Amino acid sequence: ALHLYSVNGKYLGSETLKEEVSDMCVTGEYIVMGSLQGFLSIRDLYSLSLSISPLAMRLPIHCISVTKEYSHILVGLEDGKLIIVGVGKPAEMRTGQLSRKLWGSSKRLSQISSGE
Repeated sequence: ALHLYSVNGKYLGSETLKEEVSDMCVTGEYIVMGSLQGFLSIRDLYSLSLSISPLAMRLPIHCISVTKEYSHILVGLEDGKLIIVGVGKPAEMRTGQLSRKLWGSSKRLSQISSGE
């Protein structure tokens, strides 16, 4: 389960997870998580609800990172491949601004892999 606490230690809520989390990254108002079952999930930091449907990477995820401009998510897989997930349209990615609308829309996420 994923548990949420305030900075003062007050319990705020929890969410039961179906996958085994292998790595997570808190960025802005979102939690980006990778699982051993091969799913990349983006959750709202305050409600813990899914912002988009989990993206299937087909292999266990070993590590994740978000670029400092919040334009891409880097996903390291078990077989050594690096998957780069772009967030938003190219014009939006150049601005470096992360917005709720941008991260909350599954239609604007694209998966790019040089190994496929």
